Amino acid sequence: MQISEIQAVKQRFGIIGNSELLNRAIDIAVQVAPTDLSVLITGESGVGKENFPQIIHYYSQRKHGPYIAVNCGAIPEGTIDSELFGHEKGSFTGAMAERKGYFEVADGGTIFLDEVGELPLSTQVRLLRVLEAGEFMKVGSSKIQKTDVRVVAATNFNIPEALREGRFREDLYYRLNSVPIYIPPLRDRKEDIVLLFRKFAADFAEKYHMPPIRLTEDAKELLTNYYWRGNVRQLKNITEQISVIEHEREINAEILKAYLPKEEFERLPALLASHHHNQKTFANEREILYQILFDMKQDMIELKKLVFNLMNGQKVEMQPEYFNVVPPYAPSSVVAQSDNLITSPADFNLQKEDALTKNLPRNGKINTSVPYQEAQEYEELESIQQPLSLEDMERQMIKRTLEKHRGKRKAAAEELKISERTLYRKIKQYGLE
Repeated sequence: MQISEIQAVKQRFGIIGNSELLNRAIDIAVQVAPTDLSVLITGESGVGKENFPQIIHYYSQRKHGPYIAVNCGAIPEGTIDSELFGHEKGSFTGAMAERKGYFEVADGGTIFLDEVGELPLSTQVRLLRVLEAGEFMKVGSSKIQKTDVRVVAATNFNIPEALREGRFREDLYYRLNSVPIYIPPLRDRKEDIVLLFRKFAADFAEKYHMPPIRLTEDAKELLTNYYWRGNVRQLKNITEQISVIEHEREINAEILKAYLPKEEFERLPALLASHHHNQKTFANEREILYQILFDMKQDMIELKKLVFNLMNGQKVEMQPEYFNVVPPYAPSSVVAQSDNLITSPADFNLQKEDALTKNLPRNGKINTSVPYQEAQEYEELESIQQPLSLEDMERQMIKRTLEKHRGKRKAAAEELKISERTLYRKIKQYGLE
């Protein structure tokens, strides 16, 4: 589709944003609409999945037929079959009359099954039959009825995990997933966050008859870097809160921060620390790797300091955890656990077989006439570098990966396991252009 056509779709259905991922989802919805293929829409809660079944219905040949949206998670398990497929009079307690189900009412149109992952297994079997043969039976009836319904389903479930746990039928999943549409979370649409805030602020200003709120530059940066677990729905709610509560119409970062739950902000890598329990949690595997590398560098620095001080005959205070491991040789040094110090008694037995100890005399002092290490290594130990910050480590990793792929950003982004848009933003941030 042309950009102008996508913009027309957005305007018709009130969709705000210019993200490439969002445009791609809209494009797929419009392209698949004229067919009768089943569509499975996936994405986190609050991303706006409910707009896409309407797009599919409007651009299909069924647009003059009924459109019914059903929230499967809001219907009790005991009545879900009756709601979807109808029931006969007297089929269960309280069935005082015959009732048509949604699949019968929506004949010739489109039915949207929101939160389809919440359906019980028995209902999944009935739904599979509708998808494969266009047939269903009312609860309490043995009569087969036909229906011609386009099914669009949506879920925020991790379907592959539900399949492994036996909570969702594999055959139903592949039947629903004829055409998958993924709606990106708000944190992957950073360029759209301020646009959405401005739109919501204008809507609430009109609703409550007040001037719209505005963001300062530092507030925009804070808003953009926030994680947004609740996605567009959370952003809309916070915008409404600020519009109603704040007297000042210009919102800075300090004011905004008071309305944002204390959750992590997206950084790459982002290490989250709990101030109360002194523990760390991690959002993904890359952050764990960065922390491991950071800890290893810290350990190497401490080890260099220890060796350098020992070689200069200085007493070194040891932490208790070091007592569990004693090196097989040392420059005439032994660990004295009583006072947490390393002392240098003359009777320390060096290992004769070790090549490194051949240059050391038995009296516990270093023979400066035969160098134990090169002079440059002494200088390196003496001028121990401070650990790199996580931002520096990230910058070096991105720079090396770009050099490896000769500046090809797509290949570099694939190796770094990030999107090209994120890589482009990081390149600008670190001046690697």
